[in-house]
Amino acid sequence: MKRYAYIPLVTLVASCAVFKGGNKKKQKAAATAAAAAKPAAPEVKPNKNGVLPFDKVVTSTLIKKAGMFTLYKTASLDTLYMEIPDSLLGRDFMVVNRLKKSPAGSGVFAGESLDENTVFFEKGPNETLKMRLNLVIADADTTDVIYKAVVQSNNAPVAASLPIKAYGKDSASYIIDLGKYLKEASAISNSVEGSNLSRVVMGKTFKDIEVLSSESYPENLEIVTRKNGNSKPTQTQTMGAPVSLESSTSIVLLPKAPMQRRFTDFRVGYFADYLTEFGDNQQRAERRDFIVRWRLEPKPEDVEKYKSGELVEPAKPIVYYIDPATPKQWRKYLIQGVNDWQVAFEKAGFKNAIMAKEWPENDSTMSMDDVRYSFINYFPSPVANAYGPNVHDPRSGEIIQTHIGWYHNVMSLVRNWYMIQGAPNDPMARKPKFDEELMGQLIRFVSSHEVGHTLGLRHNFGSSAMTPVDSLRNIAYLQKHGHTASIMDYARFNYVAQPEDNIPQELLFPRIGEYDQWAIEWGYKLIYAPTAAKDKEILDKVVTKRLNENPRLWFGDGETRQDDARCQTEDLGDNAAKASALGIENLKRVVANLPEWTREEAGLNKTLDEIYKEVKGQYERYMNHVIRYVGTTNYTARPEGDSRAAYAPVPRQLQIDAVDFFNKQLFATPKWILDPKVTSMVGEPAIKDYVQDMQKKVLASLYGAKRLNFMLNNERRFGKDAMSVEEFIAMVHEGIWGNMKGDAYRRNLQKVYLNAVNNILGSAASDDTETDISSLVRLDVVKIQSQVKQAMSSNNDAITKAHLADINVRIEKILSKK
Repeated sequence: MKRYAYIPLVTLVASCAVFKGGNKKKQKAAATAAAAAKPAAPEVKPNKNGVLPFDKVVTSTLIKKAGMFTLYKTASLDTLYMEIPDSLLGRDFMVVNRLKKSPAGSGVFAGESLDENTVFFEKGPNETLKMRLNLVIADADTTDVIYKAVVQSNNAPVAASLPIKAYGKDSASYIIDLGKYLKEASAISNSVEGSNLSRVVMGKTFKDIEVLSSESYPENLEIVTRKNGNSKPTQTQTMGAPVSLESSTSIVLLPKAPMQRRFTDFRVGYFADYLTEFGDNQQRAERRDFIVRWRLEPKPEDVEKYKSGELVEPAKPIVYYIDPATPKQWRKYLIQGVNDWQVAFEKAGFKNAIMAKEWPENDSTMSMDDVRYSFINYFPSPVANAYGPNVHDPRSGEIIQTHIGWYHNVMSLVRNWYMIQGAPNDPMARKPKFDEELMGQLIRFVSSHEVGHTLGLRHNFGSSAMTPVDSLRNIAYLQKHGHTASIMDYARFNYVAQPEDNIPQELLFPRIGEYDQWAIEWGYKLIYAPTAAKDKEILDKVVTKRLNENPRLWFGDGETRQDDARCQTEDLGDNAAKASALGIENLKRVVANLPEWTREEAGLNKTLDEIYKEVKGQYERYMNHVIRYVGTTNYTARPEGDSRAAYAPVPRQLQIDAVDFFNKQLFATPKWILDPKVTSMVGEPAIKDYVQDMQKKVLASLYGAKRLNFMLNNERRFGKDAMSVEEFIAMVHEGIWGNMKGDAYRRNLQKVYLNAVNNILGSAASDDTETDISSLVRLDVVKIQSQVKQAMSSNNDAITKAHLADINVRIEKILSKK
């Protein structure tokens, strides 16, 4: 202390003497001498834990950026400190990592999510801040005794220990070296290694990591980094090729009081999160599933208007921005696809609740890296797809942000769909390149579907089954209801309508339907119940009432339950056999006109080949739709207290229609799909004939022991409401053996039939041989043998005689088995 007190005194005295006498030259010399004599400032040493005074860490040379967390940085970002106020300790933050620039050829694109986590900060020992992961997996009322046990048994893991470099000027904040943390590969590599990117391109280490930008906003922090490393080693490259990627990390402050949860109802299809709830008065722990949705609330001054049923604007609407990389001609259709949902939100009591806008590229106050903004991202990819994810608060289900992924080649997908399903009714679909307006409307339809996912809605694959097949040909019905009640179904275009029905283009398209409007109303309409449990109690009664009033509001879960014939993808109507038969009539028209509709100047039939493959794929879908009806059951979720059956067989007549469909549309050779005008241009003969292969696959599936035994059990349980095994065998027998002098396809079918029979009678499984199935199948083989012997004595055709002789030998071997 003596030395510190002495220095300023000497300096002061010397300065006074110089000032009083001598000329300017002497004064300057004296000042220089005094400065030289001045001792260096004493070194300020950090305390034992490395903490320095604030102004020794945050120097005047650093740029300050105020926000949720205040940033102090150099222009080059080689130094980057972050100040965390004491008031934000213990608060939950969502950390979202996204790609900003991706490596070429990796199959992943800018805007796609890498990972997301919920974290909070707390003061740790030895002058550190701990960043912990908040794993929201269990809950209990804080007033219950069990709450303490829940907390102790769900300790939040430490994701990082951050040394405190300095305390804020008021000692109510903490300075950490964010730049150092970001540049440590171990701190951020999980966002790469846990994503699709790691499996495609990245190795486990990075050569270096650069911080490219950092911005702080009132409720979020945005950081962009570049990671340089090597791709995964290959057989020829030990280290792999150099790779660089840029990613953005968003740290978002979550609400102090989470939005009230809305518990799921299995009769309305929402994505859900869940936790396990514990309570003192329970006799078992309960799983609580709650939906994901945006927080829509009236402005404070409009609450009473909202409660009285008046449409009001939300305090914070749902806004999607269009990626400026999107070709300009498609932007308005993507916007229309978003805005189409407004009619649904009006059912929930909100006007102007959802909208899309073009990104204001010249607005320096907005950043595309800011997590507060949601986007439809345009990906330059040959993949024909689109998808709609969301980022949500795991505590409540509140959706924070979404980045819809829109792949460039989705246009080829919808072009192919619409040509084979819509061209018989729409002349605009009869050319290889659609007009801009038609393609725009197709883009609009896909946009609406993907937006639905980002609003929280799951696929409703059962929706299309609520429309009678005949209504798909009725203009008045279609104008009122559309061809399916939900755009969240995979019901593409109205392939059932026939040209003579004169259905206009707009009625061939899917649209936001009755179910969609109902689902948004259920998920977003505010009830102002005091608790989530009371909210559910009120809504349960509403759902039961609405479903009883309108069966088109039914949610058919075809994802977690795949055993219901009504819940299928790409199908239409309540009778797959009837709908598919009409669909095939339209496919016949497509095949007959394919050479003309796909003709391109100086082309080599590339589009003809592509669309013909799509025709075959559509025909196969029809087969798959119908086969799901045979020997199966339907499941309808019933709430507690509803005495109606949850399980019922597919109605007997629909099963009969299905078997009759196969006899007419597949087992009778579908020569139309082998039109030589097309096949002669798009492919040489192959060992695996398409029609023969399709007949083989369908017949083998129909005549499998598993299906027959299921059918037998249905018959026992449901009686005459189900199709009997005897009926089924008799119908298939007639379809395969009714004509003993058929073409090569029929001869192949008969061999496939006997192979299926042999698999049952020769099975080592008791479930196959110790039921009535084996007895009924063996009896049918005896009938076939009688038919074969009779035909052998009256047939002189060489190939047919050889075939019948072969069949007879096969039958003898089958019947001789013990």
